[in-house]
Amino acid sequence: MSREIAILNGTVFDPTNRIFGERMDIFVKDGKIVGSTSSKAKRIDASGKVVMPGGVDIHSHIAGSKVNSGRLLRPEDHRKDVEVKTPTTHSGVGYSIPSTYTTGYRYARMGYTTVFEPATPPLKTRHTHEELDSTPIIDKGCFPLFGNNWFVMEYFKDGKVEECATYIAWMLKALKGYAIKIVDPGGVEVWGWGKFLRHLDEKVTHFDVTPREIIRGLCKVNRLLNLPHPIHVHTNNLGNPGNYTTTIETMDSVRDMANGSKPIIHITHVQFTGFSGSSWLNLGSGAPEIAQYVNKHGHVSVDLGQIIFGDTTTMTADGPFQYFLHMLTDNKWVNMDVEVETGSGIVPFQYRRSNYVNAIQWGIGLELALLIRDPWRVFMTTDHPNGGPFTSYPRVIAWLMSRKARERTLLKINRTARRRLTLPSIDREYTLEEIATITRAAPARSLGLENKGHLGLGADADIAVYDINPSDMDVLTRKPAKLRRAFGQACYTIKNGEVVVREGKILKSPFGRTFYVESQTKPEMESNLLRSIEARFRDYYTVGIENYQINESYLRCPAKIRCEAEI
Repeated sequence: MSREIAILNGTVFDPTNRIFGERMDIFVKDGKIVGSTSSKAKRIDASGKVVMPGGVDIHSHIAGSKVNSGRLLRPEDHRKDVEVKTPTTHSGVGYSIPSTYTTGYRYARMGYTTVFEPATPPLKTRHTHEELDSTPIIDKGCFPLFGNNWFVMEYFKDGKVEECATYIAWMLKALKGYAIKIVDPGGVEVWGWGKFLRHLDEKVTHFDVTPREIIRGLCKVNRLLNLPHPIHVHTNNLGNPGNYTTTIETMDSVRDMANGSKPIIHITHVQFTGFSGSSWLNLGSGAPEIAQYVNKHGHVSVDLGQIIFGDTTTMTADGPFQYFLHMLTDNKWVNMDVEVETGSGIVPFQYRRSNYVNAIQWGIGLELALLIRDPWRVFMTTDHPNGGPFTSYPRVIAWLMSRKARERTLLKINRTARRRLTLPSIDREYTLEEIATITRAAPARSLGLENKGHLGLGADADIAVYDINPSDMDVLTRKPAKLRRAFGQACYTIKNGEVVVREGKILKSPFGRTFYVESQTKPEMESNLLRSIEARFRDYYTVGIENYQINESYLRCPAKIRCEAEI
């Protein structure tokens, strides 16, 4: 049965197709954007409203074993935020770590339609897919972790880059993963031996490789496999004063490998690695220096990891950092070693306006967004739930679009932090075009999703309609609460050609696709790989290789993206 929708007379922001606030009609048929529809199409009057592609979140921890452990750890997070059952929705709970159905509903209400889980231990990816399969409406995917993987470090120690590429290609195919994720390269492994790794050129205990060699090696692997997304890197030294130099050094470690202006490395949640100073007493913002580097070098993109004042749950594969956070706060915690692959940790946390360090962190995220000139290389995230829940995105948008909103918050934060930040002197206010870029077009392009993040003919019909009249923008920037309300509750969210949200109410809960990549290497190379790793699986793992692999039939709606490997 044909499904047609005509969205009429809206003000469209579609940066990919260079449409910047034009009044026009958008037509949908059978889940795709088309040039016209029949007279039977459902008509949506978008007069005086903004029309954008569905939102794309490149980095949000929404599924997997660590998320579920966080839910178990924090019953208080469930009690304070309840999703009531309706005729079209399941009940659910959770403020910073919502249950799966609730996650899908809340993204859809904001006009978001695609979300990527950015850190799954390979061994636990089956669990990640089970939760993604239970998350309705949104399309999704996941990034397996490779930065502390014993196989990877052994390959690089022996200079076997092509063999490592074959291994990564097989792992992504076996796990139904989408991109290479690197967290604290080598540092999690070193911490397992009771030590800390502080510099890119320190050796990883027992493996004789350095973080720099891991990053460069995986960047080469990414290129050999022609994967759609650059290596996705959580740098070393997260959460330490002065770590902005590590961030810049990490970016610069692959500069000579750039080929053209396309980013080859994505540095994630840079707020957490944007600290200047040498101690907590003189901690400052390293955002101006990081922004200066990004502005001068096209091979890197970043996302913010903006913090939101209030309660949240931090969780990361960076086990050493979570240990440090637990010692700092004395809060309850979870920490885990995942066999030969990675680690992880979970700690509840409260960001406070009056706290000097937290106030500096708040300023760093916004300074990064406002000082990096190219909106195609800086994406809006809160590193959900680490900086705050994804439901805070409308608040972040208001801070970016309204200097008035920033000034109101600046008046409430720690006075010393306010004095030391650059933020009060920044006049820039994001336009709707730039918001559409950092929340839709740019992350979709970075992920290599050709049919996402835009409204061109043939694109997926993922669309958000917001109650924002562009002719009233001067008024709205002076009244940022209206911006927050508009971006927090879309008038319409259309997913795959179906109206799933109207005025914040969930109408339908279809299940979206799970994207994964398959980069096929030469058959003889994969055969050799399997012969070599089967015995290693018996030596290293508690599960056999036959139980490690995830069949496509295990996924509810699999969507394979093929890549042409160069080996």
